[in-house]
Amino acid sequence: MKKIRFIFSVTMALLVMGAAHAGGKFKPFIMGDAQGSDMASTVAAVKSKLAANGFDVAGEYTPYDSATIIAITNSALKDAAAKSDFGAFGAATRVTITKSKDGNIQVAYTNPNYFAAAYRMNADLNAVASQLSAALGNKGEYGPEDGLTADALKEYQYKWLMPYFTDRLELAESGSHEEAIKKVEASLAAGKGGTSKVYRIDVPGKDETVFGVAMKGAPEECAGDQYIMSRIDFKDTNSTGHLPYEIVVKGNKAYALPAEFRIAISFPDLSMVGSNSFASIMCAPGAIEATLTAAAGGSSGNGY
Repeated sequence: MKKIRFIFSVTMALLVMGAAHAGGKFKPFIMGDAQGSDMASTVAAVKSKLAANGFDVAGEYTPYDSATIIAITNSALKDAAAKSDFGAFGAATRVTITKSKDGNIQVAYTNPNYFAAAYRMNADLNAVASQLSAALGNKGEYGPEDGLTADALKEYQYKWLMPYFTDRLELAESGSHEEAIKKVEASLAAGKGGTSKVYRIDVPGKDETVFGVAMKGAPEECAGDQYIMSRIDFKDTNSTGHLPYEIVVKGNKAYALPAEFRIAISFPDLSMVGSNSFASIMCAPGAIEATLTAAAGGSSGNGY
């Protein structure tokens, strides 16, 4: 009976995804089913269902009282990351439990296919999307009013002269991959830049590791997770899965995505000016780069 229910769930998930992508477009987040009556019971139920459907919890983060983020991975995500240059950025999926403005608890997760395209991963993540749907449900994708095609995501640029995925920030350099990893671990453990470690995932067969970085106590106010989300995550359906930010250690260097890309890929319809716009966090790019540089063990100057 359990096997029949699982097959039915996966079949329905594929049908929903097929309908959603009839036009070949994706949105960054997927709304799941309600899982509990309060935050604590919902978080527990979500973790149980994720484990039952083949996912490992890499880390957990509460950026503010109304939200909990669970970073998950599995062999399929790590294998996909291994096949792609800088694929570590896509080695985790983020599951979020958020208490919305109306008091309801929203369970959602980042869309594997959306971010696989945005991070130029050479892999099909439909199976991962089906597993997530079987575990948490799929009430549809959300984020911008209109989605983006895979081709548009691969070449995504918020505005002219803004960075692409390939325009990564070099935060720090070390003598070796192992030394670079130790430097990030030590910096996060020491809380440099007001940061802490949410998760670490090592990509199999490559000198590539991704760290999820909490900027909850960032002294650079403009880099703070709550500061930024309070200004741009204003819709009825919360986009909590934008967090946390990543540092990727590849070879002997630590990298991050510039805020002009990393924020925009989660909020591609955010206006440039006005209320709840990029202008409301115009100090964020520089502050985030400085904060992540400290978290990577680099210096504020250009010499790491």
